[in-house]
Amino acid sequence: TLQLIQNAAARVLTGTRTRDHISPGLRPGVPSVRPPPVFVSPTKLASEAGSQVEYLGANRVPDLQKVFQRSDGVPVHLKRGLIDKLLYRTTMGLTVGGALYCLVALYIAAQPRNK
Repeated sequence: TLQLIQNAAARVLTGTRTRDHISPGLRPGVPSVRPPPVFVSPTKLASEAGSQVEYLGANRVPDLQKVFQRSDGVPVHLKRGLIDKLLYRTTMGLTVGGALYCLVALYIAAQPRNK
């Protein structure tokens, strides 16, 4: 009714057709040229590689097993020295600090509002 008249007047003024406002979808935006490959080195599928797999570094598992399985009374999460101690203490400090912060926030949130 009135909306149809307004739409027709707008189409006459702008010179558009009835269905011009409907987008055709993603088709025109899809590039017709294939993009260049991201990895230029040839890749192998797992089935093509066979039973032999190439690693980038040396196998350190036996050395780490010796370190972690040594019975010297040190907990396993501190076996590798100073860095492990720093990481452990930082993690515990942040955990305790976060718990205290949550308790303070809960305490503040539980207080009645002043009017």
